Amino acid sequence: MKRNNHKSTTANYYDFQKVQDKLYSDSLNGKIFKHLMDIISSRENIELAYRNIKQNKGSHTSGVDKQNIDDLAKLSENDYVEIIRRKFSNYHPKAVRRVEIPKPNGKVRPLGIPCISDRIVQQCILQVLEPICEAKFYDKSYGFRPNRSTENAIAEVERLMQRSHLHYVVDVDIKGFFDNVNHRKLIRQIWTLGIQDTKLLQIIKQMLKAPVKLPNGDMQYPKKGTPQGGILSPLLANVVLNELDWWVASQWVLFPNELKNPPKAQYNQKGYRNMGHEYRIMRKTNLKEMYIVRYADDFKIFCKTKSDAIKIKTAVIDWLSYRLKLEVSKDKTGITNLKRRYSEFLGFKIKLQTKCNKSVVNARMCDKAVQRTTDKLINQIKLIQHPEDKAKLYQRINVYNSMVMGIQNYYQIANNVCRDFNKIQFAVSRVIKNRLTVAKKGEVQNVILRERYGNSAQMRWVNGIPIVPIGYCKSRNPMSKKAIVNQYTPEGRKELFKPPDVDFGVMYYLMQNPIQNRSIEYNDNRISLYCAQHGKCAITGKKLEIGCIHCHHKLPKNMGGTDKYKNLILVSDEVHRLIHSTKFETVSEYLSKLKLDKEQISKLNKLRVMAELEEIKQ
Repeated sequence: MKRNNHKSTTANYYDFQKVQDKLYSDSLNGKIFKHLMDIISSRENIELAYRNIKQNKGSHTSGVDKQNIDDLAKLSENDYVEIIRRKFSNYHPKAVRRVEIPKPNGKVRPLGIPCISDRIVQQCILQVLEPICEAKFYDKSYGFRPNRSTENAIAEVERLMQRSHLHYVVDVDIKGFFDNVNHRKLIRQIWTLGIQDTKLLQIIKQMLKAPVKLPNGDMQYPKKGTPQGGILSPLLANVVLNELDWWVASQWVLFPNELKNPPKAQYNQKGYRNMGHEYRIMRKTNLKEMYIVRYADDFKIFCKTKSDAIKIKTAVIDWLSYRLKLEVSKDKTGITNLKRRYSEFLGFKIKLQTKCNKSVVNARMCDKAVQRTTDKLINQIKLIQHPEDKAKLYQRINVYNSMVMGIQNYYQIANNVCRDFNKIQFAVSRVIKNRLTVAKKGEVQNVILRERYGNSAQMRWVNGIPIVPIGYCKSRNPMSKKAIVNQYTPEGRKELFKPPDVDFGVMYYLMQNPIQNRSIEYNDNRISLYCAQHGKCAITGKKLEIGCIHCHHKLPKNMGGTDKYKNLILVSDEVHRLIHSTKFETVSEYLSKLKLDKEQISKLNKLRVMAELEEIKQ
């Protein structure tokens, strides 16, 4: 099933996909990159960074300078590009604003919010470094990487447990990982990946050492760690732990490739090397079979026996300390026999149970997640109890329904999650019954809710508004990531999304020829509209040609209209003149040229009314 991937499609908007594909291909082939700053500071990359940042909800959060994406949106395209280029020429990041986010255990998670201009700089670097790093990253790490998800990680865990019969797992918890990354080691690791542009490395060093403004106003100057909240931080975290991935893989998965005299290789009918044959030979030796599955700093190592697990645990702890200068939390690090106890991973708890003389996976929500979800839904029910008016009631029930759907979407890949959902439903239903006046029958107008929950007897209505049941959910098997999926190869992108049905020559013309003295927001939205309207005029439906494309403000700027996406529409030059025409002769001339039907004239009149002009009589 093809799905649209936002980052995959946006690279096409500024003709940057070819650049990223080339970086990925060169990195695979072992190229050393020494002149990346030319690409990073290019106009196309800087404009693409604005597009990627503006669609992030966090773009409206301000840093210490009190500015957000709206302040950049007002700049002309040339001014915006020039400001970012000046930052690259002599980079000194502003202080990072520290925010403390409450955690479920009562503690807080420190979050660093860079200034918006520094976020743009980080995004520019990310767009160039990510394809290079993706070519060097190990396949079994899933966190903060494009086209990979929690679901893929859980699928790999279940495969190792059930199909590979690995019943022991080593759980390792790195103490304060993001706060303890060694800067010198990180820069050396980036260099080892082939990223050897010294100016770029100096900019990254400056980012890592950016001062942090604490909530009480004090300034902190970090000597280690990467700030959580920085755009580049997740990629840098993966760079740090990528070395661990490959080290674990070298102990077993890649071991045949590293032998001077490997076992005699066998090949199947399709010509692929039969590694299973070589692993069977290896199992007769003293080598320890092990496989790693990692999601950011949370990882598990699977093995066959308890004695192997004990040795692997000791080796990994020593390796992390010696090579990465990272300390392990002894309380949270241990060995689990998956046939006897659950092991927690990414909010799930997973173990093996015997069924029909076979060991099968039993996956559920972890206990903390069940309690946290129950409390979260009950608190929302309490808000529904005393709304200020019907609009607030509707809004709060919608928030509750979206929370339920989000929880179900995340946890439904656990095969026994229905037991947990039923437990939560029992607790929540009791609160709903005690606090709200509900009806057991009603209508569901929303198509999505009707299709998903319409047959449930657990549905309830408050003032005719449906409240969906968390207990009504069917589990499904987690899906593994397809090997071919890759947003940096043409073949891999075909599995991800369907290319926009537009003339790319026209789209590239719009990118390369922005309207002068217009804001970066206006010019960027003009490109978005061209794709959204499939390259056609919004009134006539005819294809738009170069030189005849006009971007119309629905509410004119002199009447308070903005350059926001919702206030813009693409039309042909003749239609645009007709929208603004006030003379009878001009209106008649263009009507005879365009030959609009009743529906098209109706659309046209809506735009004329918004501009406070007289409707055209049909």
